Amino acid sequence: MERTVKQTRSLQTNITATRAEQDDEMYIEGYFAVFNRETELFPGAFEEIAPEAFNETLSNDIRALINHDTSLVLGRNKAGTLELKVDSRGLWGRIKINPRDSDAVNLYERVKRGDVDQCSFGFNIIEEETEFRDDGTVKWRLKKVDLHEVSVVTFPAYQDTSVQARMQEYEQHKKRKLEQRKMKLKERIRNGFKTVDADKKN
Repeated sequence: MERTVKQTRSLQTNITATRAEQDDEMYIEGYFAVFNRETELFPGAFEEIAPEAFNETLSNDIRALINHDTSLVLGRNKAGTLELKVDSRGLWGRIKINPRDSDAVNLYERVKRGDVDQCSFGFNIIEEETEFRDDGTVKWRLKKVDLHEVSVVTFPAYQDTSVQARMQEYEQHKKRKLEQRKMKLKERIRNGFKTVDADKKN
């Protein structure tokens, strides 16, 4: 996968809207990614995230956004309004809501009501493993990523560019396998003719 292609992955999760008792601050929190869970990108193509994928990226300047919109910033780790950490389950995050930001407060209320319960993250792939399986399917395992942002989303969706890149890689592999089968068949046919010719000479 080309490292310059920005990726997004979405997750149906249990993000929650909470209010701290001690200071009455509002938070949205939950898992933005889950480890070792296969996700079907398109028929026959799967992907999962390794537990070490985020180890070297959480110190980046990461934003929390609404629907991946860079003009709708909910929080930022450098500002202390976005907390991200990794545990045995996945990438967990907590966003501190600005009470003076109407977009943020409206989103908080939608999460609280259960109208919005999905999230996503945007990244570039640094290292991955590809497994072309005997049943014709393929699985990519993300080993290391460069995380840019996490988002609370109304509708989960993959960017067309990222899915197209995966599909292109998958189609190229199938094409190579087909060519290999053709070559093997031609070789068997040639060997068959050689056997027939040898029998005639004998």
